[in-house]
Amino acid sequence: MPTPPPSSAPSSPRTAVLWCNLGSPDAPTAPAVRRYLSQFLHDHRVVEIPRAIWCLILHGIILRVRPAKSAAKYASIWLAEGSPLKVWTARQAALLDARLAARGHRVTVRDAMRYANPAIGDRLDTLQAEGVDRVLVLQAYPQYSATTTASVIDAVTAWTQRRRRLPEIRFVNDYHDDPAYIEALAQGVEAWWAVHGRPDQLVMSFHGIPARNIALGDPYQSQCLRTAQLLADRLQLSADQHRVTFQSRFGRAKWLEPYTEPTLRALGAAGVGRVDVMCPGFPSDCLETLEEIAMEGREAFLHAGGKTFHFIPCMNDSAVWIDAMTGLAERHLAGWDTQASNAPPTVDGALAQRLRDGTPPLSIESDGTVF
Repeated sequence: MPTPPPSSAPSSPRTAVLWCNLGSPDAPTAPAVRRYLSQFLHDHRVVEIPRAIWCLILHGIILRVRPAKSAAKYASIWLAEGSPLKVWTARQAALLDARLAARGHRVTVRDAMRYANPAIGDRLDTLQAEGVDRVLVLQAYPQYSATTTASVIDAVTAWTQRRRRLPEIRFVNDYHDDPAYIEALAQGVEAWWAVHGRPDQLVMSFHGIPARNIALGDPYQSQCLRTAQLLADRLQLSADQHRVTFQSRFGRAKWLEPYTEPTLRALGAAGVGRVDVMCPGFPSDCLETLEEIAMEGREAFLHAGGKTFHFIPCMNDSAVWIDAMTGLAERHLAGWDTQASNAPPTVDGALAQRLRDGTPPLSIESDGTVF
């Protein structure tokens, strides 16, 4: 038998957090949007119509008509640094990296996109080349859906199928009821209200998915409603002071209701003076929040007779949200050695339990070992 080659693995495991979001075109142009939409709408998790039929519709109609219209919308919200979603997602990753380091963790944090760039597979290639052998996949989807969360998992597992040596991988499926996430949402609303006063109605608009998906077992709707109720309770809102809606309907199929834009028109027609809209399912501002809600939603409400419309920005890089992200990462990194070499020794699980029970250890060494 031949002698196996020596292992090239580093002596100390290296850990990474991959902060994943949906993605965005590389530029606000029709060709870039066409490339992005082609990748996005070819995903069987996003569109579950039989492939042959869907490809005829996609290539025969949608990719011929939609890119130019969508490019104009992207151009209306594009930043000097690029796509708002990419800018905020990258900044969140950098801040999470710094916050984990400040807490004594030896962890690399990188942002990645399910569609377009930086691609999940490319990021994993880079991390593996850097010696990372443990990866926590944390997603910018607080509520689980097969259309988003499972699609990211698909992309990661597709990458693993093309590699021989694989890192350990963990996935965070959702955090829709995480107290720190709810608190970050609440503080964002309260900060807005502290400056602008309170509205007559708070609308919590979540991204929609086809109603058929719920019948097939997707927990997304129930998780959205749970998030909204927890947030309403935290803000001390009565049932008639807030409502939940779903936006971004695509195609003619029935999607989750009530739809956001018709709700805003109805509120305006009913004489509601001021409406504030927030998007709890979006950690980062993007096309769906900055254009669909802050522009199109505003126009729908005011044109129907409403008086004042406010869009409350997403959490973006708020300190309380970065703290919430850090807590999520730390909990799901538990059990992996992520402590930096110069970090103070941590109390091991056995000692922690003895202290909670009020039982003193016989001896504690300087490295935290219990005897």
